[in-house]
Amino acid sequence: MVFAFLFLMAYQFPGLLAVSIMLFGVFLGLVLIDSILLFKQNGIDAERLLPEKLSNGDENPIEIRLKNTYNYKVTLKLIDEMPFQYQKRDFEIDTQLDKLTDKKITYTLRPLERGEYHFGNLNVFATSPIGFITRRFQFGNDAMVPNYPSFLQLKKYMLLAFSNKIFEFGLKKIRRIGHTMEFEQIKDYVQGDDIRNINWKATAKRGQLMVNQFQDERSQPIYSVIDKGRAMKMPFNGLSLLDYAVNATLVISNVALKKQDKAGMFAFSRKIANKVVAERRPSQMNQIMETLYNLDTDFSESDFSRLYIDVKRSLNQRSLLLLYTNFETLDALHRQLPYLQAIAKHHVLVVIFFENTELDKLTQKESRNTFEIFEKTIAEKFVFEKKLIINELQKHGIQSILTPPEDLTLNTINKYLEIKARGLI
Repeated sequence: MVFAFLFLMAYQFPGLLAVSIMLFGVFLGLVLIDSILLFKQNGIDAERLLPEKLSNGDENPIEIRLKNTYNYKVTLKLIDEMPFQYQKRDFEIDTQLDKLTDKKITYTLRPLERGEYHFGNLNVFATSPIGFITRRFQFGNDAMVPNYPSFLQLKKYMLLAFSNKIFEFGLKKIRRIGHTMEFEQIKDYVQGDDIRNINWKATAKRGQLMVNQFQDERSQPIYSVIDKGRAMKMPFNGLSLLDYAVNATLVISNVALKKQDKAGMFAFSRKIANKVVAERRPSQMNQIMETLYNLDTDFSESDFSRLYIDVKRSLNQRSLLLLYTNFETLDALHRQLPYLQAIAKHHVLVVIFFENTELDKLTQKESRNTFEIFEKTIAEKFVFEKKLIINELQKHGIQSILTPPEDLTLNTINKYLEIKARGLI
């Protein structure tokens, strides 16, 4: 545009013609030099490093390694072709790379759906210091990465089963009721040990505090029972309630195995499916993870009668059943209550359902007009109904957890440890 303007002005001012031709020649020369600098060699090398699998609902690091073999500093624009699940077409990273150097760039992705994530090409656009020409380097890094239930949460809680400082992670410190556990060993006292377990005879011999260590009763079947009906499709912070239940199941299964219990799971809606028998084998966690990976809702109304029939037929040993479901109204609970009562007669049943945090926000919002008063009243009614559901379950001897979705894993572990401490299984 500048040169076109100069040539047009040369009609009015003939002296500008020579200047315009000279400047245009300089421009063409710079473009030629820029092209030679960029295209005389493959000066940029790039590689995308992906994890073996993604962790659902967590921030997963993606690393890009860049190498500049040019003898000058380059400006780079990276466009990574992301999986279609993100529907993101404007993702780019701008950076600079000094001559003959390499660099690592890391960005994070938070997947929200389990399944396969396909990455396309990695595109790098390089510009020299002259800046007239941009060269595209394309690296065929097509790759598929499976997105599994949140194994990052699993790692976070992995050592909690044996830690004396579990309360630092948000877990409750639960007092054990009596000593129904087996004696394991005498060990040095550490902060957090129960002072009632101090072995005074061993303390006198060693000259330092020693405590008796007990172990819980082991090899109890712990089943995570996941309702995969349409009630569990409700979204929260990008994930469905089903995905929160899946992530919690993975973690609680690992904690149960670390506590020497047997971990298993199954899901249900119109029928029982995705069953993993409670065992304590080395491969148990892999089997549970693969089963959870393929779990999805079928948008059906869940049949609790089928759940009761299957539990009665297949579970002969008294077990802890952690039932992940969702009841929005007391009427919805009453329809299923006879089946829950029947299950609770032979097993320790914990019904786990979810707070509607959006309704909680509405109840705390100040009302400024009639519509907002009406809206707040309805929200308070539904919040109160959740509390009535807890009371109704408690009245029939069924334990329950009402939890925000983001606290599901933590509250489930707390309940499991509480039940173990009280010797209910």
